[in-house]
Amino acid sequence: MLNLKSRLALWKYPSILLVGIGFSNIGEWIYFIALNLIIFDMTGSALAVSGLYIIRPLATLCTNFWAGSLIDRYNKRKLMVTLDIIRALFIALLPFFSTISIIYLLVFFINMGSSMFGPTSMTYITKLIPQEQRKQFNSLHSLITSGAFLMGPAVAGMLFLIGSPLFAIYINAIALLLSGLITLVLLPDIEKQSSVCSSNNGVSLNVIRKDVLEVFEYTRRNQYVILIYLLFSGVMIIMASAVDSLEAAFAKEVLSLSDSEYGFLVTIAGAGIVFGALINSLFVEKIHTSVLIGVGTLVVSIGYIIYAFSSTFIVAAVGFFILAFFIAFSNTGFLTFYQNNIPVDVMGRIGSVYSIFQAILIIIATSIIGIFAHMVSIQIAVIIGVLVMVILSIILCMVSLLPSRSHIFQFEPIGTNGA
Repeated sequence: MLNLKSRLALWKYPSILLVGIGFSNIGEWIYFIALNLIIFDMTGSALAVSGLYIIRPLATLCTNFWAGSLIDRYNKRKLMVTLDIIRALFIALLPFFSTISIIYLLVFFINMGSSMFGPTSMTYITKLIPQEQRKQFNSLHSLITSGAFLMGPAVAGMLFLIGSPLFAIYINAIALLLSGLITLVLLPDIEKQSSVCSSNNGVSLNVIRKDVLEVFEYTRRNQYVILIYLLFSGVMIIMASAVDSLEAAFAKEVLSLSDSEYGFLVTIAGAGIVFGALINSLFVEKIHTSVLIGVGTLVVSIGYIIYAFSSTFIVAAVGFFILAFFIAFSNTGFLTFYQNNIPVDVMGRIGSVYSIFQAILIIIATSIIGIFAHMVSIQIAVIIGVLVMVILSIILCMVSLLPSRSHIFQFEPIGTNGA
């Protein structure tokens, strides 16, 4: 059993990293809400606001076919700091423009940086956090991001009272700079002596082509790992892009909720996310990763089923709380599985290449569900999306709990305290 001093030393850098993640996530929520308000105030058009949701996957499509090659060949900490600074500068420039096309262009560049930052930070985290600490770290990561889900909008609201959405935009730029400063000053350069920064590791079209082929070769040799990855990603794509995009319309048109009732429904979901993340962080070491992924994701889908077939506020609230509560469990399981089974030296390339397919599926799924909502009904569209999610979740649960594949998870110190 490790003594208190040893535990504090062991969690020094993970704790600093979590603080940086917290600042970044709260800032992102402030930016997201403020930008939506700015675009709507400028245009008075909901369509103009919805255009912001298409920019992110488009930025991913334009970035990630080459980003993975860059990420795996360059110093992760320096790249993270650079991306934080670049995004902060572009965000700080937003208030200076009143032309919607220029704002969209800046948002496109900001999202390009975010698309690169995701796989970069994932690789850095995997290298920094020892294998035996990853599950606990991921559970705390879920708790931090869940807290940001509640704190971000609350802070944004207070900033709107003090100033304006433009003021909130500047605050997010400062939050990103602060996150970059924490990374630069307080976190270790784990690749300082590594060959990743070699001048011979340039990125060219030929290198990118070879890297993509390497990803496909890895996929061929590790079909089970990629199957888990694709199934989980499919569930999240349907949930976040297709079903959640109709959440407000479902609440207003199907459940006939007032604005205050809808706000309370979102608050219940937020409480479920935070409470679930807290319970998850306390007991995660005693639950196998296969159970977290399979059962956790399945219960999330069950919550969505309750929500999709609801006709009253109470039933919808129950469904919302269930799905929100178990999201932290499924996310923690997936992140741990991903970090433990994807080789860190190709993690950037694998994450980037598959995020391209995810971006394409996001656009397709959102469009299809939107068409169904327009041509048939909102509730039927949501039910169809949820049923697809449930089917994928059942398959994921069965695949992740296969006895023949249990050896993949047997190295984990289940039920121990990190001794």
